[in-house]
Amino acid sequence: MAEHLGDRLVRLRRLADLTQEGLAEKSGVSSDVIKRLEQKRKHSARLPTLHALARGLGVELTSLLGDPPGVPSTGEVDPPQLVAVRRAIMPPLFAPPPEPNGPERLTVPLLRREIADAWTLYHSAEFGRLMELLPGIINDARFAAAVGKGDEKAAGQAALGKALQLAGHLAIRLGKTDLALSALERAMNAAEQSSDPLLGPMVSNSVAWNYQRQNRLDDAEHLAVYAADGVERDHGDTAEGVRVWGGLLMSAATSAARSGDYDTANEMMTTAEKATKRLAVLPPPVNGRMVSVFSRSSVRIERVRLAVQHARPEEALQLAKGMRLSTDTPPSWRTWLLLDVARAHTDLGNAEGAVKALMRLREIAPAWMRHHTLAVSIVNDLWATPTRPPGLRKLAEFLGVTS
Repeated sequence: MAEHLGDRLVRLRRLADLTQEGLAEKSGVSSDVIKRLEQKRKHSARLPTLHALARGLGVELTSLLGDPPGVPSTGEVDPPQLVAVRRAIMPPLFAPPPEPNGPERLTVPLLRREIADAWTLYHSAEFGRLMELLPGIINDARFAAAVGKGDEKAAGQAALGKALQLAGHLAIRLGKTDLALSALERAMNAAEQSSDPLLGPMVSNSVAWNYQRQNRLDDAEHLAVYAADGVERDHGDTAEGVRVWGGLLMSAATSAARSGDYDTANEMMTTAEKATKRLAVLPPPVNGRMVSVFSRSSVRIERVRLAVQHARPEEALQLAKGMRLSTDTPPSWRTWLLLDVARAHTDLGNAEGAVKALMRLREIAPAWMRHHTLAVSIVNDLWATPTRPPGLRKLAEFLGVTS
């Protein structure tokens, strides 16, 4: 069974040489909340609270969430697959020029398909398989970026940027935020030499997410707003530009919300949701082009999440009611929605509604469910109640809560 949030909080507080009252003073979180978390009378906390605790402890958010630390403190080494990904992101100095990974002739269209398939693995939480494939994909992309001239080389740089962006996302998911930043910085360098003017802003969005995980919320918000302003100015008349701009605006809103400014975040999200109407009258994005996830569905999912995180469960459920997800909504986003709906039902004391949402989540995305600490927290909260609705035991056994 995974380490409980309360256990992590006790361990990190003692490492920081703080009492519960001292942490309360440094974080702005009440000592009662800290005490309840540490005594496991409270199994989860909202993201603004977690960010505040992380600031008080002087650690990254990932440490408090239970993600693997960037540098293992247990003496355990990284698995070979992650070592290979790290080497692909940061090849050794003075290494010989890269060679194609497979026997077939490497072309940029083939490489784009490989990268798109790899992103599909990421969104399906197939992280083990992705770690196996990603080094070869990055190597192929680096080769494509090094050969040819003019447009061909620029297209290779675009593929390299997208592959390194994916490596950054994977590293964030694994709690390796410093490795992620290295990958994303290299992705930005490739984007600047690429044929895709929107790739740089998309990578900026990934960097903003990495900053969020490092508890650098002001940096994340400022970067997202700066990049969004540039996209709106230069590409606001295309569907691709609107989608990238919208993704950046949602990122900025998330950072504002986690800093405790719900009103600003909600205003940004409302603006973004109104902007999705423009997509219906603009020519669709070029077939096969990988741009930001931005639609009325994605904005509404984020609005549900913000409402849940700011103790507005009724508002969250109202936003989620009757939502029709677009066909391009990735499985990971559907996962977030179901988790937030379950959290909202739990907050309102509707255990049956929470279990129903979690059972649906297990049905469509079991791998993602295992990766989300929030799922474990919700089931822990439900398991601690005197009445356990049908289906809860199976969920608890699936997540190891009963062990």
